Amino acid sequence: MRLPDGRMLPVLGQGTWGMGERPDARRAEVDALRHGLDLGLGLIDTAEMYGAGGAEEVVGEAIRGRRDEVFLVGKVLPGNAGRRAAVEACEASLRRLGTDRFDVYLLHWRGRVPLAETLEAFAELREAGRIGAFGVSNFDPADLDELAGLPLGREAVTDQVLYNLTRRGIELDLLPQCRERGMPVMAYSPIEQGRLLDRPELVDVARRRGATPAQIALAWVLAQDVCAIPKAATTEHVEQNRAALDVRLDDDDLAALDAAFPPPANPVPLEIL
Repeated sequence: MRLPDGRMLPVLGQGTWGMGERPDARRAEVDALRHGLDLGLGLIDTAEMYGAGGAEEVVGEAIRGRRDEVFLVGKVLPGNAGRRAAVEACEASLRRLGTDRFDVYLLHWRGRVPLAETLEAFAELREAGRIGAFGVSNFDPADLDELAGLPLGREAVTDQVLYNLTRRGIELDLLPQCRERGMPVMAYSPIEQGRLLDRPELVDVARRRGATPAQIALAWVLAQDVCAIPKAATTEHVEQNRAALDVRLDDDDLAALDAAFPPPANPVPLEIL
């Protein structure tokens, strides 16, 4: 998947929401991320909010000595999105991660800081080599229109949003808008934090494909030409996620999933978790 700046964005990555919150889980979390790298899942998504910086520390331990294998995505809180504050927040995140750069740095969601001010901070960070590119997260179509109206906004490379079989609203407006602008979409919570996995229709498709329901849910997101960043806190879970890359859904599978999980008929507000 190609970003507007020409770099390739891996289609399947590793999310870290919920990591770094329990000391007794740290070893397993680090091992899971490292195993993902072993399997070629080089995209790691994190944020200063996750575990109040704890997730970044977990990622930092996991990527130590392997930074060149990683496409690292970070996010700044809207409360830290001012010109000076965003630079300081990015530097603090990089210290926790033990690295000198993010590949992509996102505004986590809209806040009170003027968007133009945040973009100026991002441009400063890019000029200093602290980030390779910048983007946004949880931006709805109106936000993207405002972004595109700013000179620096046209340089944003991605929008990371909630998207899965049960959250299909973006297909009506945001996804076509991003495609028209050549801006790939990153999907967080692509299996709805596990809540959709016992749906009979999903189980039936999984059985036909010799896969798990989670693998089918991930394969469906990938089939929409969207990048998926599921979390996996164990090596076994990472292996299951990686196997979703090998699942091929046919027209019958897609029709069954559309019937079970239809998109809304009318535009809906952007959903956020």
